[in-house]
Amino acid sequence: MISVCLVDDQNLVRQGVRSLLDLDKDIRVVAEFADGTEALRDIPRVKPDVVLLDLRMPTMSGLEVLRGLSARNALPPTIILTTFDDDQLVLQGIKAGARGYLLKDVSLQQLVEAVRIVAAGGSLVAPMVSQRLTAGVARMQNHFSSLEHPDPLTERETEILRLLSGGYSNKEIANSLRVAEGTVKNHVSNILSKLGVRDRTRAVLKALEMGIV
Repeated sequence: MISVCLVDDQNLVRQGVRSLLDLDKDIRVVAEFADGTEALRDIPRVKPDVVLLDLRMPTMSGLEVLRGLSARNALPPTIILTTFDDDQLVLQGIKAGARGYLLKDVSLQQLVEAVRIVAAGGSLVAPMVSQRLTAGVARMQNHFSSLEHPDPLTERETEILRLLSGGYSNKEIANSLRVAEGTVKNHVSNILSKLGVRDRTRAVLKALEMGIV
């Protein structure tokens, strides 16, 4: 069972997302928060498998929630809930530790698939590789720690990094390349070390900035 926490100040949005998730027998909404302050305080206690987080909220924004939980090392796998005009805010959220984003008019199939991917250790960075968002990555200052001149990646590491950018989990990458999952984990660790980043989402953003993917 995948436990999910909803964070959005709009009741209709939360009710709509919950009603969609309730249709899947393997996903359960365990908490809802209409305020970023409550979310920051209680998410570490609830410990959901996945958080669906709105960025635009009064009192405390979703971006502040992301940064606050990251600073405490208490950020669960998180998906940003967004609208079409939030490009720059979404990029900031990804850099703050979110695993990807969903549009608020998401379909049931897209929502369930996204929750499953993130719960399994994958990410939803792939939809960001669009002209608008990729341009946004290039324009934004790097607000997370990384190496200015990373060590060069091997051909296999570059291949795995491209698969990471597609949102695939270590297990899916291992199946695709027909290697052991442990081998993929070792490659991912080497990629993070060479790029000077702390997680796979930042690795993909760094790769976008460098033109690797």
